[in-house]
Amino acid sequence: MKQRTLGIAVSAAIAATCIGATPTFAQEQAAGGLEEIVVTARKREESLQDAPLTMQAFSRERLEKFDLTSIERLQAATPNLYVARVSNGSGAQITMRGIGASSATSIGIEQSVSVILNGAYYGQGRVLNEGMFDLAQVEVLKGPQTLFYGKNATAGVISLRTARPTDEFEGTLRAGYEFETEQTRIEGILSGPISDNWSYRAALRWSDMNDGYYSNNAVDKTYTYLDPTFTPVLTEVVPGDTRNMPQEEEVIARLALAYDNDSSLSALLTAQYTDVEILNSAYNNIPFECNNGFFPAGQNGSGFECGDNFAVAHNRMPATLAAEMPFARSNGDLYNEYDSYSINLELDYQLTDNLALNSVTNIQENENNWALPGDFANVDNGIFATEHATWEAWSEELRLNSQFDGPFNFMLGLYYQETERDFNQWVTFGFASFNDAAPPGLEYTTYNKQSVTDGETMSAYFELVYDITDTVTISGGARYVDETKDSFFEQPYVHPSGQGALGWAEGRLEADQSFDEVTPELTVSWQATDNVNLYAAYKTAYKSGGFSNGAVLSFENQNSVSDFTFEPETGEGFEVGVKSTLMDNQLRLNASVYQYTYEDLQLDYFDSAAIVFITLNAGEATSEGVEVDFEYAPYALPGLVVRGLVAYNQAEYDDFIAPCWEGQTVETGCNAELPGIAASKPGQDISGQPTGMAPEWSGSLGFTYDGELANGMGWGVAFDALYSDDYTASALGNPFAGRDSFIMTNAAVYLRGVDDRWELKLMGKNLGNEVVVNGVLESAGSRNPAGGPGTHADLIGFAGVPKTIQAQLTYNF
Repeated sequence: MKQRTLGIAVSAAIAATCIGATPTFAQEQAAGGLEEIVVTARKREESLQDAPLTMQAFSRERLEKFDLTSIERLQAATPNLYVARVSNGSGAQITMRGIGASSATSIGIEQSVSVILNGAYYGQGRVLNEGMFDLAQVEVLKGPQTLFYGKNATAGVISLRTARPTDEFEGTLRAGYEFETEQTRIEGILSGPISDNWSYRAALRWSDMNDGYYSNNAVDKTYTYLDPTFTPVLTEVVPGDTRNMPQEEEVIARLALAYDNDSSLSALLTAQYTDVEILNSAYNNIPFECNNGFFPAGQNGSGFECGDNFAVAHNRMPATLAAEMPFARSNGDLYNEYDSYSINLELDYQLTDNLALNSVTNIQENENNWALPGDFANVDNGIFATEHATWEAWSEELRLNSQFDGPFNFMLGLYYQETERDFNQWVTFGFASFNDAAPPGLEYTTYNKQSVTDGETMSAYFELVYDITDTVTISGGARYVDETKDSFFEQPYVHPSGQGALGWAEGRLEADQSFDEVTPELTVSWQATDNVNLYAAYKTAYKSGGFSNGAVLSFENQNSVSDFTFEPETGEGFEVGVKSTLMDNQLRLNASVYQYTYEDLQLDYFDSAAIVFITLNAGEATSEGVEVDFEYAPYALPGLVVRGLVAYNQAEYDDFIAPCWEGQTVETGCNAELPGIAASKPGQDISGQPTGMAPEWSGSLGFTYDGELANGMGWGVAFDALYSDDYTASALGNPFAGRDSFIMTNAAVYLRGVDDRWELKLMGKNLGNEVVVNGVLESAGSRNPAGGPGTHADLIGFAGVPKTIQAQLTYNF
């Protein structure tokens, strides 16, 4: 495989170089041709073609053409990127090149794909809810990016930059309507000068969804409250809910102030507030693989057809539980409410002609509350849960950059961050739903758990750049990270029936963890011709260990903190690439080959039999492959831009004893012991099997065309298609989680007024209505005992957004 991959890459590089050697085709007309893309992937401005790494850059124009205003929507334009929205745990699972899967259900795991907003790190999965509109540019960096972005960038980086204040007054009013969900969206943007040195930008977005992407097929059920002697004390209706979901309501406000004295100092202060509320945080948790074709199997539910449907069956909470359970809605509605604010200050100070100092100060806080059906099923006496979680962080980064005219330059950086995660959850099972001897407020709770982690990160890094010749540059550096995490987990109350039937325990565990690591990086670049740049890089990756705040304390692990802690995730490898601009600036053609080996990948899994979450480390995995991308803007047809990318990626485990899937037998591979767990648990050796969300082949192809009418008005059409080979949605070797290949298509047509004063646009996304599953878990207690040995649990998938059709009117002034 390694020789094959290298051969493909070398062939691509030779082809690109050879094309670069052919004569250019001069054109008399100035129209057409490629626009230069300036990126900041290495914490300095440079051309995309000069940056020695694999990346995709999305301009403001392209983001707006397809309304790519969220991290989830970027998936439709980025091969090898999978983004799952998850009801509980971290709230998200971001996977790139097969690295990062199975991280969603633990609130303690930070993403392996780092999200950077205006230069500041956002480590929590709930960042999916943040307001990503009015963007200036998005950069997707693939592979380890530890040197410039620090911890938790083992698989890649998604860097977003919001639009800056402008020197001249401008404004935008935008109104949109999405027909499938009956969603109305209104945006307003004002930007302009305050004085000679000060300018501002204010952006506001409001949206309201009267319907939803997903249907709810729940019917009325009954709920019988049982005391510790299993005596019924009350029976009431569990209301069915036939409303479509998620019926999202969203308010996002952003204010930016910029200062520039035209000589040595510039500053940008950005404040943002986000409020997002949806109906049912588990609205996209679809049962796609079931034993008997209906969900739930083996339970007392009526069941509905299991498969690739944008449908669930979730009941409201029964009235008494809704009135008594903390953070439940009085009407029993399932929901998710996310509130956040952030303040970001960027300073650029030119100390001398040759030295520049950069500072990024960030404060961020968010609060997330939800109520959900714990079994994701339409059953009598089901599971209900509520959660209240907060996150607070502040950070400071300082960078000193040299700008010497000679062959030598450098960058020195310091980074500091403090964080606090506060987690509280209440869960009720029907068989253990009442206890009049419970502590006040917990009479209708099976168990309550709470956890806190206080974190501190200190980091120092450097990069040295030396021009060996006019065409050859070597750059190298390293980052040192020192991180501490002080945590506790407590289950102050467990219903007696929960202790007896499932082995859950009351108690408290504490962990004081410390981690440190040095991560070096080395890159060599060769400007072979004016239009062809080749590079080779050695990179390392590091993500610190942590504490699983959302686990469950049982009699098996009540004295073992090791079931709650996990080790750092590390990696190293190489990347070789070529970047070329050909045909007299009409064609951009790039190729790269990479191989990265990761150790101790951080994975979280749900033991659906014991109904507990456990975080563990996978032994070793390798992600290797090749990517080729192009962009073509012919002079012969001004306004046309064609772009595409093809990627081959093989991500598989080299060494991993994974948990057995529920129902797995010795004959089907459940014949090992799971390492690193206090209680003896069976495992399966999945060495040689693929990681989750890792199709071998993927790619994209699209075009945009902007034309002009005789009266000065403009028109345009845009189309994008994303292809994914078949893959497994399970990072833990579940053979029933396989997914077929798919093609997702997006399109837009638009009409513009003179001088772009207004625009009327019609956009369609996921036009083929593809059901894309971005992650999976086993449904609690869903395995049908009548099925006999080897019968698996029903599988719940984190599905994406179905087909949407949106009309949008924009007015610029």
